[in-house]
Amino acid sequence: MSGQVVRVPYTALASQAATVKTELMAAVESVLDSGRYILGPEVQAFEREFAALCDVPLAVGLANGTCALHLVLRAIGVTAGDEVITAPNSFLASASSAALTGARPVFVDVRADMNLDPGKLEDAITPRTKAIVPVHLAGRPAAMKEILEIADRRGVFVLEDSAQAVGARLDGRPVGGWGHAACFSLHPLKNLYAYGDAGMMTTRDDRLASHLRQARNHGLQNRDTCDFWSFNCRLDEIHAAMLRVHLRKLDEWTAARRRLALRYNDALRAYVTVPDEGQGEYHVYQTYMIQSQMRDQLQKFLNVHGIEALVHYATPIHLQPAARDLGYTATDFPETARVVSEILSLPLYPGLTEDQQDLVVSAIREFYTGRA
Repeated sequence: MSGQVVRVPYTALASQAATVKTELMAAVESVLDSGRYILGPEVQAFEREFAALCDVPLAVGLANGTCALHLVLRAIGVTAGDEVITAPNSFLASASSAALTGARPVFVDVRADMNLDPGKLEDAITPRTKAIVPVHLAGRPAAMKEILEIADRRGVFVLEDSAQAVGARLDGRPVGGWGHAACFSLHPLKNLYAYGDAGMMTTRDDRLASHLRQARNHGLQNRDTCDFWSFNCRLDEIHAAMLRVHLRKLDEWTAARRRLALRYNDALRAYVTVPDEGQGEYHVYQTYMIQSQMRDQLQKFLNVHGIEALVHYATPIHLQPAARDLGYTATDFPETARVVSEILSLPLYPGLTEDQQDLVVSAIREFYTGRA
């Protein structure tokens, strides 16, 4: 939006942080005064609180969501020659985490809700399939019951990519507690966010959690003994302390997001496809994505009118240069192709005012009624 006056920014992280700045600075000072900066009591407390949020017994804090995905796949033995199934229309980490183990990412098309289509899942499973990684895109729960029924019948591990969906629920059950394990990103653009990178893994499997705690710290059994080669993927104490402040605000922030998202839905459904919830879904709207057959023109119109509207994942993972050797083509996943040509993300965050939202709605109405 170079040269344009921004009337409605896509994000407002600084103003959101300002609402809890006193608590954040107190949390940071407490860590500084403690002298414990790595894998200390703040990380342990945040892990317990996060596990309770997801209604699971175990959570392991990590440096970021990608580390979480990669280390879980390594932990369950995914290696060269194996296959990992995921959706093609997400952020690339769900596939790159598999590729970095040496496995082949295998993609399955999505449904109209932009999440992996369980009706197309079974045909993609082969004897080499080690894991399925459904993505709860934009904060909307994937069809976990159907996915798990297929996976259980075929003996395949299910790893939820919950990076965008902290707090989301399906039939009252939190995401992060459906699969054998789940991974979350706590990047600054997520609903529960750190001031930098951070991530989390949740599970009910004691052995997996124990392995991840070791794997995030070079594979060290103790200071002097390394049991296996691994990475430095630790969650820092200062991040954990600040995340605990945000965690106490999460319900309030999620309620604000949902109120504004449903307000968008009511105002815009006459003009574009809006992200309604399905039965039993509790969508947390990490990204508010509409769909329009005139997406590019609409985005330009909004930007000219000072409204930051973005396109997320315009190039699906299977068409990225890094995925060239997988052999996919632009026609392999027709629903994904349609979605990525129509999606547009509108400003949505807890501090967005109704006046700002009305500017967005008015501009979209003007765009369509001017072309009626």
